[in-house]
Amino acid sequence: MSETMFRLDGKRALVTGGSKGIGLACAQALGAAGAQVTVTGRGAAELEASGFPFWALDATDTAAMRDKFAAEAPFDILVANAGTNVPQPTLEVTEEAWDRIFTLNVRAAFFTAQAAARRMVAGGQGGVIVFVGSQMGVVGGAKRAAYCGSKHALEGIAKAMALELAEHGIRVVCLNPTFVRTPMTAPFFEDPATRDWILSRIPMGRPATLAEVAASLVYLCSPAAGMVTGSHLLVDGGWTAP
Repeated sequence: MSETMFRLDGKRALVTGGSKGIGLACAQALGAAGAQVTVTGRGAAELEASGFPFWALDATDTAAMRDKFAAEAPFDILVANAGTNVPQPTLEVTEEAWDRIFTLNVRAAFFTAQAAARRMVAGGQGGVIVFVGSQMGVVGGAKRAAYCGSKHALEGIAKAMALELAEHGIRVVCLNPTFVRTPMTAPFFEDPATRDWILSRIPMGRPATLAEVAASLVYLCSPAAGMVTGSHLLVDGGWTAP
């Protein structure tokens, strides 16, 4: 098997939420595999520090995102990574938290993917859309009713889009990692009880690394995954195995 099966030379990739954490790691891995990468996010300073060309856009501003895609050449790869979580017990979930999670994790992700797909179809070149989901898109989790709901929604969206876009040579998949140490998850690991709970649920006995998640993304975007669509890749250390 040729190493070129895992190369992305000449491909144009866009990573939302690409200025830090999983998004930045994915952008760096795509770049190392040969892709020309652009990142998006709200903080211009963080985006500039990433070293990649960037769009300083709020992913929830779907009109601005749609207009930006329409003004650009089609991308070959979209990584819909921007997301958030507000852990709350089921009986205490607020409408504000629910709306915040679903607006970014679902609404923004779908309409960003739609805008990217429209340009891919118009360009006639095919492409890959990867939703960065979560192991919580496959199972449930305490204090995560809204978050689990949003990530389960991405699973259904990816399947439906994959069916409709296959005729255009566009693959749609979810990448579902377990807990990774990032700025968003740092508070979980700082709390001893939460940290112990996380590690007790992962048979491999540790969180995933940014490098492991990013390498899995490169595979999904590469020719090596040419028949992978309408499904997900779990990078969860066995969390969902029981």
